Amino acid sequence: MTTPPIPPQQPPVPPQQPPQGPYGQPQQPLNPADEKLWATLIHIGGIFFEFIPALIGYLVLKDRGPFINAHAKAALNFQITMAIALIVGIITSFIIIGIVIIFAVAIVNIIFSIIAAVKANQGQLYTYPLSIPFIK
Repeated sequence: MTTPPIPPQQPPVPPQQPPQGPYGQPQQPLNPADEKLWATLIHIGGIFFEFIPALIGYLVLKDRGPFINAHAKAALNFQITMAIALIVGIITSFIIIGIVIIFAVAIVNIIFSIIAAVKANQGQLYTYPLSIPFIK
């Protein structure tokens, strides 16, 4: 007499846990002052480093509060839009219009990033007027 084969057992699925910080500690929500500070820094960082501060801010801080999440998404969408416009300007730089596009992108990036940083520092939400909503 033979015994039927035993089906392989699958490990139990662990329960969903809240997002964790380093060393397995749960992430604490930021207080409003810290949220305003980080949102302001993300917008100002876009002037100097394009989309990198917005991307880092979105990936690291998006779960730490709704205010920082909204500002990080807005900044990232705007910086990606400006990067696309800059690439178009570089591609068309062999004709005069490309140089004008590059100059316009730089000016628009500085002006709107400063406006967004001031609004973030005041605790207000801000939507960039020329951004394409890649991340919703």
